[in-house]
Amino acid sequence: MYVEMKHINKTFDGFQASRDVSFGVEKGHLAALLGPSGSGKTTILRMIAGLDRPDEGDILIDGKRVNDLPGSKRGIGFVFQNYALFRYMTVADNIAFGLEVQKKRKGEIKSRVEELLELISMKDLGKRFPHQLSGGQRQRVAFARALAPNPQLLLLDEPFAAIDAKVRRELRTWLREMIGRVGVTSIFVTHDQEEAMEVADQVILTNLGRVEQVGTPEEICLSPQTDFVREFIDAKRFEALMGIEKEEA
Repeated sequence: MYVEMKHINKTFDGFQASRDVSFGVEKGHLAALLGPSGSGKTTILRMIAGLDRPDEGDILIDGKRVNDLPGSKRGIGFVFQNYALFRYMTVADNIAFGLEVQKKRKGEIKSRVEELLELISMKDLGKRFPHQLSGGQRQRVAFARALAPNPQLLLLDEPFAAIDAKVRRELRTWLREMIGRVGVTSIFVTHDQEEAMEVADQVILTNLGRVEQVGTPEEICLSPQTDFVREFIDAKRFEALMGIEKEEA
């Protein structure tokens, strides 16, 4: 496993946000943290990112315990749901920001920015500013900026939440393809079942701070292991989405 959470507990002001959380994500896979609001999925993502620290348990990335390692040293790229782009920087400058912080050479930065603009199909838009872009384009820039320093792990916090439904469907297909091309291990938070089932290799279903079930979209939907999973997941919707036809008895 490339990312592992082992018996993680986390409490905020008397509220237990994570309860004995354990799971692993294989290298190169795209995993979805799925669950209702308040189920603990964002807390898990923030602990992996180093933004919050667990009270108990171990977080491992590439076999190394990172509990005491600052987020900046974990080799992580982070995409926020509100894009978090710098308004007064061009698209190219936004993408280059992390590389400049790392004090990379100008030629290296220029080459990497051009490569990423090509990857996100925005090679002619590098001089535009965020307010001149659509919501989908801004999220692509945020994705490119997170990828610029070549992270080994990409974390996305409800990356499509601020985008309208039609563009969201298009963008999640695009994200699936981009992750496949880049090959970076990725974990994204969502409360949208269809989004998780359509995009992810693996689904980690959370409820009340616990992990209820971990598995492929098919395993989660067709072989639920707890009452919560059975009640939460719309299996018929999944079957329609995936084109599954059950044999009649």
